[in-house]
Amino acid sequence: MKALLLREIKSFFGSPIGYLVIAIFLILNGLFLWVFNGEFNILNSGFADLGPFFKLAPWILIFLIPAVTMRSFSDEKKQGTIELLFTKPLSIWEIVNGKFFGAFLLIVIALLPTYIYVWMISYFGNPPGNIDMGSTLGSYFGLLFLVASYTSIGIFTSSITDNQIIAFIVAVFICFIFYFGFEGIASLFEENSRIITSFGMDSHFKSMSRGVIDTRDVIYFLSITLLFLSITVYQLKRLKG
Repeated sequence: MKALLLREIKSFFGSPIGYLVIAIFLILNGLFLWVFNGEFNILNSGFADLGPFFKLAPWILIFLIPAVTMRSFSDEKKQGTIELLFTKPLSIWEIVNGKFFGAFLLIVIALLPTYIYVWMISYFGNPPGNIDMGSTLGSYFGLLFLVASYTSIGIFTSSITDNQIIAFIVAVFICFIFYFGFEGIASLFEENSRIITSFGMDSHFKSMSRGVIDTRDVIYFLSITLLFLSITVYQLKRLKG
């Protein structure tokens, strides 16, 4: 699996894809958080808080991660190299995990430079250091679990088609439903709204953003990730025959 993981990382940074993903993520966040006027602008909010970033990031990642994962298996199938991949001394789980962690690490690398936002708010706050590090770290942990869930969904949709565009669109749709859809559905059923909302990623991400890492939230994100990775393994086993 390690060899496949390294191959995925090299493929991302051996082409413009990896650099483009990192640049787009940082530029979009930078523009919305520091330049454009609006609800996400930190300078206009008047608070030493990274809340706007953690509200914006899931929206950007809901498009960016499917763009990264859409070629994972669909390109292998289109190029006819999926059979060659099956001949390697790797189990289906190791193949899926190699693809998953390759895409996951790329997004984590894109997140690392955003730590400068924490430093800037802490340094220029009044008084300096006036930032809630508990909620900030909790939000970052939540974002990592959210990235893992999005990535597993993208890996899955890439395994069901050899068309990258279809894989991208389906992944965006599923990610949207899991993050925002359940909250919309809950508004239609007021009596059971809390139960329905708990099935969505948004409520668990917000819970972690309060700075308290609840095991229920961790189990939820891990379950979503394992579910879609398991379905991907099943799909590839069918393809392998």
